[in-house]
Amino acid sequence: MQALTNRVKVLEQKPMSFAERMYFPAILKGMGITFSHIFKKKATISYPEEKRPFSPVFRGLHVLNRDEEGKERCTACGLCAVACPAEAITMEAAERKQNEEHLYREEKYAAKYEINMLRCIFCGLCEEACPKDAIYLTETFAPANFTRDSFIYGKSDLLIPDPTTQPEQLKAAKGLSEDQTNIKK
Repeated sequence: MQALTNRVKVLEQKPMSFAERMYFPAILKGMGITFSHIFKKKATISYPEEKRPFSPVFRGLHVLNRDEEGKERCTACGLCAVACPAEAITMEAAERKQNEEHLYREEKYAAKYEINMLRCIFCGLCEEACPKDAIYLTETFAPANFTRDSFIYGKSDLLIPDPTTQPEQLKAAKGLSEDQTNIKK
């Protein structure tokens, strides 16, 4: 038989010694590794009581933002839906009525806005594509649910609380701690 390359390595199979056949050294070596890990710091955390710090680039649940006056920022331009590679965002635009100036910034707004979280890949392209900073990804995990329908978030689920009337709910919805609130401003 001819070798395909010149990197052939000949293997030597020498018989095992008595100690190797008894596997005693291997057992002692394994026990030594096990006992050395007993005195090291544990890698696990007690989740509900302790929370692991997030990376600065972590992307969690989506939120539809409001401006400082409490008006919705989304103008239903559709750039977030076009930028989404998973096609997880759907929206329908509507025109603002005469008595709705206090609700929406622009004349056009998103009457229906849905994100299918089963399709979302948390890439953040929707956040980058939005010219009005209307959508962003928070530091909140996607919760576990039992039905597929509960993973489709509508506008009422995504819209952030009004900053003028509900400042504490706003901070909780953004998922910000006290020191991060000062950074984001």
